[in-house]
Amino acid sequence: MDNYYSLLGIDKNASPGEIKKAFRDRAKRIHPDIAGKSAEGQMRRLLSAYEVLSRADRRFEYDRVYSRFSQVFDYSSFLREQRTDPASQAKLVFYLLLRPDNDRFDPLEVWTENGGLDFPLEKYLVDREDWMDCAFLLAEKLDRQGRAYEAFSLLVSIVREERRRPYFKHFMEDVEGFLWDLARHRLKCSVSGEQYVACLESLLGLGLPSKTEKSVLRSLAGKLDKMGDRKRAETVRREIARRESQKRSATPRQAAGKAALGLQ
Repeated sequence: MDNYYSLLGIDKNASPGEIKKAFRDRAKRIHPDIAGKSAEGQMRRLLSAYEVLSRADRRFEYDRVYSRFSQVFDYSSFLREQRTDPASQAKLVFYLLLRPDNDRFDPLEVWTENGGLDFPLEKYLVDREDWMDCAFLLAEKLDRQGRAYEAFSLLVSIVREERRRPYFKHFMEDVEGFLWDLARHRLKCSVSGEQYVACLESLLGLGLPSKTEKSVLRSLAGKLDKMGDRKRAETVRREIARRESQKRSATPRQAAGKAALGLQ
């Protein structure tokens, strides 16, 4: 929808006389007899603007319609205004994460203001899938901002939920890889020794691949050694040995089973 005032180069409060003068001045410059046939479209638009704005009733109707047309609904601002409504703030966090080009608000700031890890996104985002997607995007952004523990905690909650009822499915390999990479490279530099041990222990109950769990156990034993907790470190090493023993003892049985099925 054209802005007729801009076409004529006048203010919205221009008088009828100013409208007429502006039309005549511009018409002289862009009339096809002067500017050539290429200016015919411009001339038609200029004439339409003048015909509407020169009549009080049509100008009134145009102003009413154009004001509504030109108002763009800002969804993020609308949600941000609902500061006392946690559901609106949860939607805002997700909305901003899905639109990284939106620089009006920072999703991490909104999330932190509402409690951070104590803000139950899963409660306020009605769709379970929205919550899981939101939590993952949030974890990625937190990690980029150096907030490793918060990112780790969100990823753990995602994996637990995935075990309960799959959603990410094949994508979970990437989620698990992200979680373990975060834990071994960035998390240990941002939390205390005991907190890091607790985080590693929380990984052992997630049903991660056996190879990853073995790496977790080795990291756990190494960290306990550095902390001087030899007793707990030895307990972890015994668990590693037990798993290795189970793996070795399972191999002959698996081979016998394959032979019985004619697979060897």
